[in-house]
Amino acid sequence: MSIRMRHGLFVLPIALVVLATSTAQARPTHDIEPDDYFTIGTVIECAVSPDGHNIAYTEMRWGEMKERRTTDLWVVNVKTKERTRLTFERTGAHDLNWSPDSKQIYFLGRYDKPGHDKAPYNGKTQLYRIHYRGGDASPVTRVKNGVGLYDLSEDGKTLYFTKSKEKVEGDFKDLKEQYAELEYGHGVVDYDQVWTLDLEGWKEKKLIDEDRVIRDLAVSPDGKRIAMITTPDGTLLTNEGWSRIDVYHVDKGNIEIVTPEKWRSRHPSPYGWVEQLAWSSDSGSLSFTISYDGYPSELYVAEWIRALATVRKISRPDGIMLGMARPVWRNDSLDLYFLGEEKARVRLYRLRDVAKKRQGRVDCLTPGDVVLTNFSINDSGQVAFVMSTPTHMRDIFTLGMNNATTRITKVNPQAEEWKFPQIKVVSWKGANGDTVEGILELPYDYKEGDGPLPMVVEIHGGPTAATYLRIRFWIYGRVLMPAKGYALLSPNYRGSTGYGDQFLTDLIGRENDIEVTDILTGIEAMIDRGIADPQRIGVMGWSNGGFLTNALITRDVPIKAASSGAGVLDMMLQWGIEDTPGHVVNYMEGLPWEKPDAYRKGSPVYDLDKCKVPTLIHVGGSDPRVPPAHSRALYRALRHYLNVPVELVVYPGEGHGLTTRENRKAKMEWDLAWFDKYLLGKEE
Repeated sequence: MSIRMRHGLFVLPIALVVLATSTAQARPTHDIEPDDYFTIGTVIECAVSPDGHNIAYTEMRWGEMKERRTTDLWVVNVKTKERTRLTFERTGAHDLNWSPDSKQIYFLGRYDKPGHDKAPYNGKTQLYRIHYRGGDASPVTRVKNGVGLYDLSEDGKTLYFTKSKEKVEGDFKDLKEQYAELEYGHGVVDYDQVWTLDLEGWKEKKLIDEDRVIRDLAVSPDGKRIAMITTPDGTLLTNEGWSRIDVYHVDKGNIEIVTPEKWRSRHPSPYGWVEQLAWSSDSGSLSFTISYDGYPSELYVAEWIRALATVRKISRPDGIMLGMARPVWRNDSLDLYFLGEEKARVRLYRLRDVAKKRQGRVDCLTPGDVVLTNFSINDSGQVAFVMSTPTHMRDIFTLGMNNATTRITKVNPQAEEWKFPQIKVVSWKGANGDTVEGILELPYDYKEGDGPLPMVVEIHGGPTAATYLRIRFWIYGRVLMPAKGYALLSPNYRGSTGYGDQFLTDLIGRENDIEVTDILTGIEAMIDRGIADPQRIGVMGWSNGGFLTNALITRDVPIKAASSGAGVLDMMLQWGIEDTPGHVVNYMEGLPWEKPDAYRKGSPVYDLDKCKVPTLIHVGGSDPRVPPAHSRALYRALRHYLNVPVELVVYPGEGHGLTTRENRKAKMEWDLAWFDKYLLGKEE
């Protein structure tokens, strides 16, 4: 089994997971404010050492006002729970691996030291290693423009890594080389090469150079095959339908295309992207997933029974959606473990006996209200994972032989004093009378019978995503709005993951329609139950949540204020300018000239004359996913033509998400002020 980090979660074969309990805590006393958000540390990934004594993990924290959030490397002792911080330079550490002797931790990171303009301290990504007890991190690579991906051999003696080369090709090559500082639509590509580095003799060797962009890399445990997910160029668009799996056979020096173009012929959409490579311990099977906008992700296995690979789809349990983590093969079996989403929870499942054209039963190993996001397993089967619940934010846990989980870290001890909201699942009848669920957050001290509250409807993005049943304090309303006296409803509307295939695909061809009904009926249900004040309803969302905010404000509904973030206004425009146009093509069921009526029906812009809702608009000035043209058009319509109260807030240089502390704080403060004014009637 390779010592490469296993992204996912493995647990022992059990029927019940019991959370370790602690002594009763004192009643919280701290009222949550926006500034509290910036004290939070967020665990991103973890890696348990081969000897099981320590767990390396990355922790993301905020810097100063104009700085972005970044990660540094920590290690925690499993027995003593003593934590040690290993890096302090805001390195952006990620992709953790241990050396076979459990002494060194490998990670990708960036060191930008003043006065150093050469690798490895010029701010480019390099591979480093550091002793688990601390000290200086030693650079393993010194590539001028940095490295991309890496993997380690089973014995830890050989490093496989990628680096890029620029190539100008096609027509007008001379002009493109002459005016190299200009940006071109095509013809100038940074391709990736695979290199090896002998970690004892420190000799480099170029292994693969095929004029492809490599998006994932996995070396088989026996070292005989190198699997890669590749695309024709580096644009995100080419990941939709053009991504494929190439396997390099080391002994023959040739590449086998495992997923040729015809492989996609039976897919629900040609615009899926391939990801999450993982080798079985016997090197005979390679698992991977393919994901789509609007359709369920699917799990596949390629098997080398003879010379060439045979690819087959693995059946999923009914109603379970594949989670974001990489599926994992258990070291001593052909069982495959994966995270699955089900009704706002993310749990672990074991798929028995997968390889060699077989597939056994599927077991759920972690029932309960848990949300798992990352995991690590060593060769002896010890596991560490990152988990959150409705009562605590992300921390690292281990699974013991007694079938109980043990909390290893308390990354946010300050939060034990915070008055977190009451969080629960609510349901109602949505479009077509179908059951729809959402997450309801109420103020810490709210009691049944206290009367209706001002309510903000927080709409998740995607839409192929979901709001989970867990504590999540972030800039789109969760935790903060209830702390300020609002009820917060997060609907998992039609098209959300975790509620079955049909619930997901029902949205295809029905955007700005069926999911809007799901949300509106949720608002009505909260009013009928005495939770929401019908005269004080607000709505907010980002990305697809911004699009649905734009759709809702054009309806004759009891919405009194809105915060629209990075929301689509016109589907044709979105197809033409976003970086993943397959999203629009899937939901509109065709291209603009094929389905013009669908594009018009799906676009809120044509109904803006009905809008009377005071609307706050946020957008990143350099957003490639939902470019600011949509937000500027919405602002122009409301302010200059419809005389609706509106403010436009553009965050210069930001992409699809806000990355600096200063901008995230501004977003929260603007939202609070907007809803306070238009829902509570407070003075500015």
